[in-house]
Amino acid sequence: MLRILFLIVGISLYSCSKGDYGKIVTKERIDIRQLPIWENISRNDTLLPKFEYVDQIELYKIQYHSNDRVVWGLCLTPKREGKYPVIIFNRGGNRDFSALTYPFMLTFGGPIVEKGYVMIASNYRKEDEFGGSELNDVLSLYNTIEEIEKADASRIGMLGWSRGGMMTYLSMKESCKLKTAVIGNGPTDLFATKKSRPKMEKVYEECIPNYASNAKEELKERSVIYWPEELCRSTSLLILSGTQDKRVDPDQADRLSKKLDSLGYNYELIKRETDHFFTGKREELNEILLDWFDKELK
Repeated sequence: MLRILFLIVGISLYSCSKGDYGKIVTKERIDIRQLPIWENISRNDTLLPKFEYVDQIELYKIQYHSNDRVVWGLCLTPKREGKYPVIIFNRGGNRDFSALTYPFMLTFGGPIVEKGYVMIASNYRKEDEFGGSELNDVLSLYNTIEEIEKADASRIGMLGWSRGGMMTYLSMKESCKLKTAVIGNGPTDLFATKKSRPKMEKVYEECIPNYASNAKEELKERSVIYWPEELCRSTSLLILSGTQDKRVDPDQADRLSKKLDSLGYNYELIKRETDHFFTGKREELNEILLDWFDKELK
């Protein structure tokens, strides 16, 4: 309970005064041609047709303030001048597993950014609490965005995948700054996740403070299925569910959908016959994401 109180106080301070929350410490432009991935996306130093969008975007590594820490993240912007709506991307995994990489941001985020968006992502602090204090690393990005020249801070959306979906639900609970959010195969019930994937118990034990003595309350706080009425009602929501997902049971999305229906929440649920990563559906996924963000954010 004490840790929970500290988190609430931290978020409250964020709401009352910017201070250094989100302030950029360093911003480094990354030369994409110097990255190892360049050899895979080009021939004779010319981008392959599938990756021509890379020539239209800029990639940056940033460090920024979050509470008393400096955390790092990545940012993609269009090369052309202008102000663009922003998508905060929340990664999956935990600790170093599924950490942000240049190749991932380029291939996953690049096609979206090239169409007229800024995308920014936090790698979360080293002391990962799996939906605990590192939530501030996401919330602090609202202020970071104001320092990005091409970002339109009045139009912010969020995209979370897997564990990042949990982070997105938590963000929607704490703030109404988002116009829209998209969640792909995100857990809605950490009890159910533990039941279908017993090895997640070890992640909970290693990451979540006080888990051994307070497991029930800690998991409920991270499971939107127990508090859907606390989600910001002005934020539209798209839930993407792979019906063959072996990491997050697709039943979790169905159960949340029923609760959102009862609340009259503004959301859509799209299902596809694919796995946790939408393997074989990536082009369709890009179309779905762009259609949604164009409608809800532009």
